[in-house]
Amino acid sequence: MAVVGASKLEILMRKAAGLDIEKNKVKEITDIVEKKLYDLLLIGERNASYNGREVIWESDIPLTKGFLESMKKFVKLEEELAVEDVLNFLATMPPLKYPLEAELEKRLPEIVGTLIYILALLIKEIAPGERKPSVEDIQKAGKILDLTM
Repeated sequence: MAVVGASKLEILMRKAAGLDIEKNKVKEITDIVEKKLYDLLLIGERNASYNGREVIWESDIPLTKGFLESMKKFVKLEEELAVEDVLNFLATMPPLKYPLEAELEKRLPEIVGTLIYILALLIKEIAPGERKPSVEDIQKAGKILDLTM
């Protein structure tokens, strides 16, 4: 199960950066977002361990100032994602050693939405003036996320 449905992803990409995502590129984008979400949670797990806890708190997730500012902009789009979809996706991944605190679980849709928002803006920067990004543009944006997050 994907972390976000195709129609919701299309809406978010359009609202965030004016991009029209073709159906055959949805999986490429969701794969990037899912990988980054899991990466964030893995680092959160490490940070929780460093802090002597066996529960991952939101403060354990390495959300930068830029990420948090993007999160505010994502929230202003007034597009909600279902926490159930995010949790169902996480159930398909290798289990984390520690559980997520309830507050972090509630914030997962915002984190996923922000990842989509940031990815849309990166794609727009890579291919300004393009409404329909190529697979190469999407992959470049994914590489930038890998280097910076």
